[in-house]
Amino acid sequence: MTISFNDVVQGQRLWQPSPEHIQHTYLTRYLNWLKHERGLSFVDYAALWQWSVNDLDAFWQSIWDHFQVQASCPPQAVLGQRTMPGAQWFPGARLNFAEHILRNERAGDALLYLSETCALQGLPWAEFAGQVRTLATYLRELGVVPGDRVVAYLPNVPETMIALCACAAIGAIWASCSPDFGAEGVLDRVRQLAPKVLLAVDGYRYGGKVFDRREQVRRILCELGSIEHLILLPTLYPDEPITLPNALDWHTLHLRPTVRAADFHCEQLPFDHPLWVLFSSGTTGLPKAIVQSHGGILLEQLKALHLHLDFRSGDTALIFTTTGWMMWNTLFSALLCGVCPVLYDGHPTWPASDTLWQIAQDSRASFFGTSPTFIELMNRQAIVPGEHFDLSALRTVMLVGSPVSPQCNAWFYRNLKADMWVTTGSGGTDICSGLVSGVPTLPVHAGEIQARALGVDAHAFDEHGQPVLDQVGELVVTSPMPSMPVYFWDDPTGERYRQSYFQPWSGVWRHGDFFLLNARGGCQVLGRSDATLNRFGVRIGTAEIYRALEPITQIEDALIVNLDLPEGGFFMPLFVQLQPGAELDDALQQRVRECLRLSCTPRHVPDCIIAVPLIPMTLTGKKMEVPVRRIMMGHDPRKVANPSAMRDPHALAFFIEYANRSHQP
Repeated sequence: MTISFNDVVQGQRLWQPSPEHIQHTYLTRYLNWLKHERGLSFVDYAALWQWSVNDLDAFWQSIWDHFQVQASCPPQAVLGQRTMPGAQWFPGARLNFAEHILRNERAGDALLYLSETCALQGLPWAEFAGQVRTLATYLRELGVVPGDRVVAYLPNVPETMIALCACAAIGAIWASCSPDFGAEGVLDRVRQLAPKVLLAVDGYRYGGKVFDRREQVRRILCELGSIEHLILLPTLYPDEPITLPNALDWHTLHLRPTVRAADFHCEQLPFDHPLWVLFSSGTTGLPKAIVQSHGGILLEQLKALHLHLDFRSGDTALIFTTTGWMMWNTLFSALLCGVCPVLYDGHPTWPASDTLWQIAQDSRASFFGTSPTFIELMNRQAIVPGEHFDLSALRTVMLVGSPVSPQCNAWFYRNLKADMWVTTGSGGTDICSGLVSGVPTLPVHAGEIQARALGVDAHAFDEHGQPVLDQVGELVVTSPMPSMPVYFWDDPTGERYRQSYFQPWSGVWRHGDFFLLNARGGCQVLGRSDATLNRFGVRIGTAEIYRALEPITQIEDALIVNLDLPEGGFFMPLFVQLQPGAELDDALQQRVRECLRLSCTPRHVPDCIIAVPLIPMTLTGKKMEVPVRRIMMGHDPRKVANPSAMRDPHALAFFIEYANRSHQP
């Protein structure tokens, strides 16, 4: 098939899987199992998807049985209660997520890892599993019991995955923040959990620079009175003594006798026992602490990784991510599948722009997860990885983090190789998976996500709550999923949970994305329909940015939006209303950028800072982020904002003029 890349258009077919490719996919293995074990056969993927949402009990029971889920107590049913929110999955079952990782212990490497100063190397399964059991036993000795919270301030290194697996094994609840977060960003998230143990790093290297985090760790410890123990991983200053109270050097754990598998047991927990807490972006206040369960994440990840991403035992998966993003949890979950994750602790384009392709070659990665923004950089710099690297092992590329343009899809077939599966998906932190996803047995069409994921009853709803085809609507899910949050932390009545997902339609999950579903099942996710910023694949809350700017006295108020550009990438301007007499000079702009970089992360730094006469507000004092964003996207201002609901109807005038003048950023 000949593809014209210069004039590729939305929906153009770019790749058709061969019969040999289809035959070897894990999805085909599952279909054969359904036929022989359940007497079920389906004419195509659309029929399989329809069955998976029409008969949730049969579908999720098939996932349980096919992947041989181990439970010390069997479930009484698949769905005990079907209401949403509040669905009760596999009541009576007792199991453990980590047990399903440790059962894969065998000869060979569990994972590969490297950093800016450390060459690619492997961590054998025997060492990985032994360190998991040793750390888990030590945590038990410290008095950590099921339900206690353990927080990590660690980078993408083997110790972080060891620690998560150890916490899961004993029933402790995990939460993590990447060390590029400032102390305030960490505290906003984890203070509400009252954690008992903190695992932290003394610093990290990124882009050839050294970042000392010892002061950040001290502040976190000082303000988190619940912390009883600190386990410090010294990476920058290994020879300096630890001066923090109740602190243990991670490396002293190696002095303890390795705990053998025969002498260790994984805590058997209810299906809905919390596994980890993931954090929302904090758009309207403190980030929401989203609690997900051992059983729900186990089933969802087995389904998603095997059936939708075509993970096969023995594969190697490279995903560029930090520990503060749900994609890191996905990379960790590759261990469930007997797949070797590749951990890179460093800058994706340092010391060279093609660093990640070098890693893909050296690790013999069969799967590579990256972002459209990274591919945009490759295109601008005219980098052609297929000419300079041996990527013969690479079977699948997945694009994550933002909408994918047709040109971005086509780039891979021009610059890597003609016969490979380039897929994408969309879901998020809320479910730690995809709602719409890749399907390895379907063709790839430019600018489209291939299909709705199995077991996900996803639709596009119009403003009246009716499903629509070939028309942009709200992305909704009308049936429960096992990995939906069991609750939010510190939300005893569930009110915040319901307000976040189940309005305006009761019993219907509203995801907050604009969504288009076409007649053949292809999907497009067209950006956030709410005010959350999606920056380089990481959801950022506007409230985090506003809080960080509060100490800058020259700024009276601010408003920030983020736009997905038609050609790929993002544009995130910060609009500031200055105090009388203040001037937005270079010094103030530099102070704003530095403040956001240190208090939050480099991703929070805007592309430009613009002084405006007035920040538009509703009558109740809410910043009009969504109307401003829609105006800048080219929507009719008369249809996105009601002047009678504004404090000052003239406040939008600047933004209307700016959008008209700019046309597009």
